[in-house]
Amino acid sequence: MEQVIMWIMAAGAVVGGLDRLFGGRLGLGGKFEEGFLYLGPTALSMAGIICLAPLISSGLEYSVAPLCEAVGVDPALLGGILAIDMGGYQLSVDLARDPLIGSYTGIIVAAIFGCTITFTIPMGIGIIDVQDRPLFAKGILLGLVAMPVALVAGGLFCGLSPEAILRQNLPVVLLAALFLLGIWKKPDQMIRGFSIFASFIRFLITVGLIFGAVQYMTGFTIIPGMAPLEDAMAVVSSIGIVMLGSLPISEILQRVLRRPFSWAGKKAGINEASVAGLLIGMVSVIPVLTMLHQMDTRGKIVNVAFLVSAASTLAAHLGFTMGTEPQLAVALLAAKCIGGVAGALIALAATRNRKSVSAENEETAALETEKASGLNSSQKAAL
Repeated sequence: MEQVIMWIMAAGAVVGGLDRLFGGRLGLGGKFEEGFLYLGPTALSMAGIICLAPLISSGLEYSVAPLCEAVGVDPALLGGILAIDMGGYQLSVDLARDPLIGSYTGIIVAAIFGCTITFTIPMGIGIIDVQDRPLFAKGILLGLVAMPVALVAGGLFCGLSPEAILRQNLPVVLLAALFLLGIWKKPDQMIRGFSIFASFIRFLITVGLIFGAVQYMTGFTIIPGMAPLEDAMAVVSSIGIVMLGSLPISEILQRVLRRPFSWAGKKAGINEASVAGLLIGMVSVIPVLTMLHQMDTRGKIVNVAFLVSAASTLAAHLGFTMGTEPQLAVALLAAKCIGGVAGALIALAATRNRKSVSAENEETAALETEKASGLNSSQKAAL
């Protein structure tokens, strides 16, 4: 199945590349270019931590890993706290006692739980308007409630037994429950804590990038045991190559799904910006966060809940998986899509008493039209 996905990505690269050659009339040539334009941001976000990953895993191996083994959990779990492309995969694989558990945690758990903790939450707090933070927090909360569905689905597609999935993810679910409690009771403090943690990760990434660059350019090893920067860039390059095809394919999917999604959005009571956010969120988190202010109240909560599992499915995360563990591409897609849909449905159920602003405006306009029509009829009768 992974070969089928890779051929689809290759077809996307051909279509996008040909469109670029002929002037970008279909709007796919620009998406083809974005595949390489993502190389810079991708390298900044992950190359440094890949260089430091052997050192970090060695430290955890002698400190926290024995505790994980004592409670019957594979130490690969520790990598799942980081995003898949921010060192989560490398740490999971390095620490794993069971290679399959390491791959599952590094790809599935890190792409959902790790991405939410180290990227979506800190990035969201830095981008969205202050008045939208309570809705953002509620969306995160509801998305985390749906997260176990995604983790179980991904584990089953990876070939893990239900018992192994439950045992490995129990600490993750408990940690998520603590985050839920914190977001509910002390949202400002929790959000501040997430931001501090994300800043610390960015600090490590930058330090690793500096050390790796110095080692590459001078041959001088600052810290023995670091992975070479060129090895990290090889991973980044593989992601960029896959995104040459995945971004045009995701653009085609958005166009095909726009009409049925728009119909579903009207039925669900969310406006057009909210529907667009669900489609865009599967490619990139940042555009959704920047357009959050255009969404109605219900749409904001639904989109954020959807992002917890489904963020960046068709771009960075799929690209990373195809470049490192292509056999788990189907498991990744299943976990993120099932979890995203579950999060959106839970959010819709939790906000069923809310109407979208657009729906309220339409209803108000209809009532005003009806009143005006009734008044005209009365005036005509009087005459």
